[in-house]
Amino acid sequence: MDEKLKKKFMKAAILSAKRALSEGEVPIGAVVVCDGKVISRGHNRRTGRQIATAHAEIEAIEKACKKLHSWRLPECEIFVTLEPCPMCLGAMLNARIKKVYFGAYEAKGRSLTAELANANLVNHVIEVEGGIMEEECAAILSGFFSEMRLRPRPD
Repeated sequence: MDEKLKKKFMKAAILSAKRALSEGEVPIGAVVVCDGKVISRGHNRRTGRQIATAHAEIEAIEKACKKLHSWRLPECEIFVTLEPCPMCLGAMLNARIKKVYFGAYEAKGRSLTAELANANLVNHVIEVEGGIMEEECAAILSGFFSEMRLRPRPD
């Protein structure tokens, strides 16, 4: 995929991250792309839904599966603003997604992205490319957490 298209789809993921931000959620967004078109979008909703698995990637994958009437998404790619956690990468592997593109690298902890993507855990490997619009994706997250640190803590 050429750089112009990668940026176009990452910008769509960033819009989803901004939606999460507007809802008071950690601003992470994801889009699933098939045949050169965005077919689903997701954003982090853990706080609002109070569900541990309500990550942007999971939401986008579930919507794509419903849209395509299949749990298998072998012709699809996913763009996410932050390097996926092991749970989300597992969902991508299970859905047989072809490739994951992410923006910011997970700085707080080791996500094991490359190791899990190539471990052939479910008889599938997934291509991974990180650093797409990395600065923009990281800025949204760092801005959110900087603002959170400034908020007064409840007693």
